[in-house]
Amino acid sequence: MRFEGVMKKWDDDRGFGFIEPAQGGQEIFVHIKSFTERNGRPQVGHRVAFEVERGQDGKKRARAVRMVQLSRAQARRPPRAPRTQGFGTASYFALPAFAVAYVAAAILWRVPGWVAIGYGAASLVCFACYAADKSAARAGRWRVRESTLLLLGLFGGWPGAIVAQQVLRHKSRKASFRAGFWATVVLNVAAFLVLACPPLRQWVLLTSHAG
Repeated sequence: MRFEGVMKKWDDDRGFGFIEPAQGGQEIFVHIKSFTERNGRPQVGHRVAFEVERGQDGKKRARAVRMVQLSRAQARRPPRAPRTQGFGTASYFALPAFAVAYVAAAILWRVPGWVAIGYGAASLVCFACYAADKSAARAGRWRVRESTLLLLGLFGGWPGAIVAQQVLRHKSRKASFRAGFWATVVLNVAAFLVLACPPLRQWVLLTSHAG
């Protein structure tokens, strides 16, 4: 038996949400894998048709879900520019800016070569983790923890994370994650400058002892 309802809640990063049945009653859990058509991502307000089954935990969930139409409000709403357009520009600007700073530091203070290798290796690992997390989100598997992604960025993988966010379109819209991510970038760059620049390192040591 098929029912109709409206997407009441939807977490696009995690790939699930809840449908409010048109006939009333409790909200029905729905996973992205339950949609029979993949012509766009579900959004709050979308009208859907679905069937109901019992999951392994005995709770109701939607299956064979099909988009019916957009809500009237969304149908009238003009398309908006992506919320991360500004972030994307800032993200790509950060990479060449850091590259210039790194080269300058290497020339002035002879930064060891293994530091560049470390940044490169950490960036590759970070990119791979972002890719794995996006794949897991689509398939409904266990996700990579956000804290793990942030730690990888903090320890030098943030350039690879920026590329992954823009190329894979992953973790580029959630405001709380973006704020935490950029905090790790600032901390990593600050630590690099302190360790690379002897005068700055000496000033930090003197300041810490004076405090």
